[in-house]
Amino acid sequence: MSTILPNSKEKENEKSNSRMLQFFTQAKIGTFLHQANIHKAKGFSPRLIVQFIFTLVLHGMGFSRALESDRLPKDFEKDTVYAFLKSPTYNWRKFLASVGSYLIAKFLLPLTSDDRDRVLIFDDSLFSRNRSKAVELLAKVKDHTTGRYFKGFRMLTLGWSDGGSFMPLAFSLLSSKNDKNRYQDINSSIDKRTVGYRRRQEATKKSTETMFDLLDSINPKRLGAKTVLFDSWFAYPAILSKIVKNYSLHAVCMIKNSPKIHYTFEDQKYTLSQLYKKVRKKRGRAKILASIVVGLGHDDENGHEIQARIVFVRDRNRSRKWLALLTTNLEHTEEDAVRIYGKRWAIECFFKVAKSNLWLAKEFQCRSYDSMTAHTTIVFLRYMMLSLSVREEEDPRTIGQLFFLCCDEMEDLRFAQVLMTILELLGSTMAEEYLLTDEQINNFFERFFNKLPDYLRNPLLQIGAA
Repeated sequence: MSTILPNSKEKENEKSNSRMLQFFTQAKIGTFLHQANIHKAKGFSPRLIVQFIFTLVLHGMGFSRALESDRLPKDFEKDTVYAFLKSPTYNWRKFLASVGSYLIAKFLLPLTSDDRDRVLIFDDSLFSRNRSKAVELLAKVKDHTTGRYFKGFRMLTLGWSDGGSFMPLAFSLLSSKNDKNRYQDINSSIDKRTVGYRRRQEATKKSTETMFDLLDSINPKRLGAKTVLFDSWFAYPAILSKIVKNYSLHAVCMIKNSPKIHYTFEDQKYTLSQLYKKVRKKRGRAKILASIVVGLGHDDENGHEIQARIVFVRDRNRSRKWLALLTTNLEHTEEDAVRIYGKRWAIECFFKVAKSNLWLAKEFQCRSYDSMTAHTTIVFLRYMMLSLSVREEEDPRTIGQLFFLCCDEMEDLRFAQVLMTILELLGSTMAEEYLLTDEQINNFFERFFNKLPDYLRNPLLQIGAA
């Protein structure tokens, strides 16, 4: 009867070819966990713990409910998970960047031509913990969407996109640089030699400084990226110049009309609104109004001032107003700058799915900064699986549709495992009561399976062959 059902439940879970387990194999999760110093101290392996947390959202249950269910390995306890998440020695940023970079280089880059623009995208989003009080480094932060203040963090995220797929590569949960805006400080018991302590120090830096820490964690050349996209919050001449000079990348961004920011044109300093008055606009209802080449006021490695093209476009929400885009690549036409900046929308869709479907900041209510970092990494890992699956699927399903398909798949496998257990007991009973041989019993089940419809037969055969 061993040909019908594996001997143990753990063996079934390891060998069943579900979408989730296939992704864990594709992404080499175990290998990259080891490389990020995420090792087994005692008890269960890190891969098994990550796999358990990863599947919670697919089962539609929280951590507490999962502990009460029969889906856990033997001797798996709550403290096992919490101790794993709270470790300050685990390098979660290296793990996430390694997995994302490998998937991009192995599976996504071969799918597109070299002429297609691959970009890196920076943006931040609210990581809300509004009902918390004792969370480490909890701060008062502003939600730029609503203009209101909340308790929580600003989740600064770096991602990669080719216009078809988005992969999150690195993030930092930013607290506040101002002590008065922080409700809690760094845990004094954290060893200052650990990567966890460095994460906490980074959380109190300015976002314009942290963005370069995130950029240092990846290799843009390996990812085929030549351009960085971001919103006007990071669009300062000093930031743009550093990206061009130190990282050999170009930037395309929205820029804000500030009286404190000046650009060089014809050896004079001008604000953005002054430049708009100087350029000649296109007639009629043109969407692109004008463009102008300016200097950023900083020199490159050869001592020449770094140049950029500013493109003025009509604000579609306010017809008499205008917006301005900037590109440091002078080979970009006006249309190129607008088209490439449009790829930034991929990160907004990512934030929506992570919060609405993947339970970002909702699944675990931990107080430790390391726990929040670890769980956010696993949420990003879930999105990687969905993003890769959407790219490999033949039909045009969205990320959200594919997420619910994965949830259904987990329940189908669960049902198939229960049914196969019943069939295993039936076969054993037939062998004992009617003295049938294994060959006779297997022939009976083979005829039984052949009469089942495909949607029932395939999951059963998949588990039986595992």
